[in-house]
Amino acid sequence: QVQLVESGGGLVQTGGSLRLSCAGSGRTFGSYTMAWFRQAPGKKREFVARIGWSGGITIYADSVKGRFTISRDNAKNAVYLQMNSLAPGDTAVYYCAARATSTAAGQYDYWGQGTQVTVSS
Repeated sequence: QVQLVESGGGLVQTGGSLRLSCAGSGRTFGSYTMAWFRQAPGKKREFVARIGWSGGITIYADSVKGRFTISRDNAKNAVYLQMNSLAPGDTAVYYCAARATSTAAGQYDYWGQGTQVTVSS
């Protein structure tokens, strides 16, 4: 199995930047699709970004296109989310997720505990 641990969250002012990291342990996820989700208080979890096995294909939610960048380093068993031009609407708990090749599309096998991102107005 894979264990995922997020880090890098914190408090930032509107317009600022943060870089989130997701470190894996146990099985490596070099062949896994990796993704970031977020959940704000009172709202359901929403998709933010995902990246394919090799890092060549990335997909972003419309709300973060042009501001966020997802990347991965399979040698380090890690995935990152660079967040720029942050706004209060980005405030949420951010979760890292992993999907194995055998898992149905849209499903994720492993989830991290989450890291809090707060953007002050």
